[in-house]
Amino acid sequence: MTDRGERIFIDYYTDALCVWAWIAQPRLEELQRQWGDRLGIRHRCVDIFGDSHTKIRRQWGEHDGFDRFSAHLAESVSAFDECVVDPRVWTRVRPRSSLQAHLVLKAVGLVAGDEAVGPMALKIRRAFFVEARDISDRSLLLTLAAEAGLDRAALEGALLDGSALAGLSDDQRSANALGVRGSPTWVINDGRQVLYGNVGYRILHANIDELLKHPRTEASWC
Repeated sequence: MTDRGERIFIDYYTDALCVWAWIAQPRLEELQRQWGDRLGIRHRCVDIFGDSHTKIRRQWGEHDGFDRFSAHLAESVSAFDECVVDPRVWTRVRPRSSLQAHLVLKAVGLVAGDEAVGPMALKIRRAFFVEARDISDRSLLLTLAAEAGLDRAALEGALLDGSALAGLSDDQRSANALGVRGSPTWVINDGRQVLYGNVGYRILHANIDELLKHPRTEASWC
């Protein structure tokens, strides 16, 4: 067993508009409840819906793609009782990009610290999936941040001076270097373990449990 002070980190790559990240939210919360301070989550952004309209029309149809994609979301969440998606999502409310939300999340990390990013990411996802609000609207995002008690002026400063954009660029470069293919992706053990997609809670738990039980100084099996 490792020392009780041992702590591991997960680099958690998601897109704000990704329904599978919304589905994974209860697993993320349960991991944090289970491991407490021994587990750190570093929220990272990956560009999946950076140009959502082109993506959906190309993959789901030029004329009825949004309706078909919305039906796909409804089918995807039907197996998860705790996961709510408003039927207006993508049928009537069609954000053009997730990148505005990602920029605001980077600004939140700069202004309020990494611990504030997770709750803000959840607030943004809930605004879209549950309340059917357009989270590509920067003014809405800043209003949500202000409602969460964050300093709107400081966030706007981080957006204006390019520091939030630099953080977003760093996320994308690290995602490319690690071979992150989609959202959500859980990167564990300094990039040695990459778990992508609809990963079950028991798999996540087992990986974290193994890392916390075995010292980092243990000889490699390679």
